[in-house]
Amino acid sequence: MSGLSVSNGFRRTPLRSAFVALALQALFAGAAMAAEPEIGLETAAPEAVGVDSALLVRMSEWIRKDKLDVRSLLIIKDGKLIFERYGDGLTRDHNYELYSVTKTITALTFGVLAGEGKIATTDRVAKWLLKDHPEFEQALGDKKDIELGHLMSMSSGLLYKQVEGSDPLYFQAPNRLKVALGTVPRIPPATLFEYTDANPVLVGAAMAAAAGQREDRYAEERLFKPLGMRNYRWTGADQTGTVSGGWGMRLRAVDMAKLGMLMLNDGQWQGKQVVPASWIRQMSTPSSQATAQDYGYYTWINHIVRSEPEFGAMGFKGQFITVLPKERAVVVMTGILATDGGLRTGTYLNQYRRMVNDYILPAMKTIPRPQVTEAAQQALRKELELSAQVKGVPGTGLAFNDAPEK
Repeated sequence: MSGLSVSNGFRRTPLRSAFVALALQALFAGAAMAAEPEIGLETAAPEAVGVDSALLVRMSEWIRKDKLDVRSLLIIKDGKLIFERYGDGLTRDHNYELYSVTKTITALTFGVLAGEGKIATTDRVAKWLLKDHPEFEQALGDKKDIELGHLMSMSSGLLYKQVEGSDPLYFQAPNRLKVALGTVPRIPPATLFEYTDANPVLVGAAMAAAAGQREDRYAEERLFKPLGMRNYRWTGADQTGTVSGGWGMRLRAVDMAKLGMLMLNDGQWQGKQVVPASWIRQMSTPSSQATAQDYGYYTWINHIVRSEPEFGAMGFKGQFITVLPKERAVVVMTGILATDGGLRTGTYLNQYRRMVNDYILPAMKTIPRPQVTEAAQQALRKELELSAQVKGVPGTGLAFNDAPEK
């Protein structure tokens, strides 16, 4: 019985405190806690890792009362899932169209392939495409100087004229690679940052040539399965069966969080080196030939947070994986928010910046360190339950692929 004590009804004793802490950790996320446990993803109350849940509750109230169409919002701190919010009756098992978050997944997959010595950023894209597609020799004639690193840093110099509404590069192409190779070099590589979805099409095709199999199948074997992902789907294959390296990935929010943790932990997952640590540093740092200081290899850098190191992924309409190394934290969001504005000024981007900078980061920096209490966790649980009942209003038009899937 050494070390145990009992409650006198008024004073909290060590035994009671331990019991309360365990009970609250089991209650903190409401209905989300009923989901099947995720390998490598433990749960905890926010206060158990020094995070003030009151600020997270206020953030959720703002999202709910303004009816923002935030489908999922997760926070990982010190390896623990401390906040798991879903709207409109959605659950942990739903997956979401990630749009350009797919590009960062392509970068991670590239890192695995590079770690095996099968590909490098300095390789010329023409070398790999001609290996599998000699029929495109003429189309590659004006692209001989373009390296894979140029394509991954959005500095290839290629000009692609997008067709509004039914662009053949996306879901209408019988052969997407052929469409992408129709681009014309406008300026020399490594001259100017120009975000174009033709670039990841070429990178994905080069990766397939180096791996000896389609990008999605290689990613499944080397990335998705090792992280214990479930219910994933890489959509949008063209008539040749090829997916795009730039969009079409559907993941659950918890699996997005696993990718964030992988990047936070220098490519390690549960003690296993899945992606080389050197590659994580490389993809999240502007290259020596960088044409934008806020972009690495398909990875945004200090795009959300300016006050401390931050990097991650961003997708159209409000899909995010944000890595905060100083806080040992990851934030994930999926949603359909307003799309007006550009890559660096879009409304959906600024709304997410507000969530992270005005609520999440301050919640992690509260002094004195917040304590686990019954009242705080009951307030969080109530807010998560209310949020799950609210259907947000999409900030922009819904596409055929925007519905969550289960």
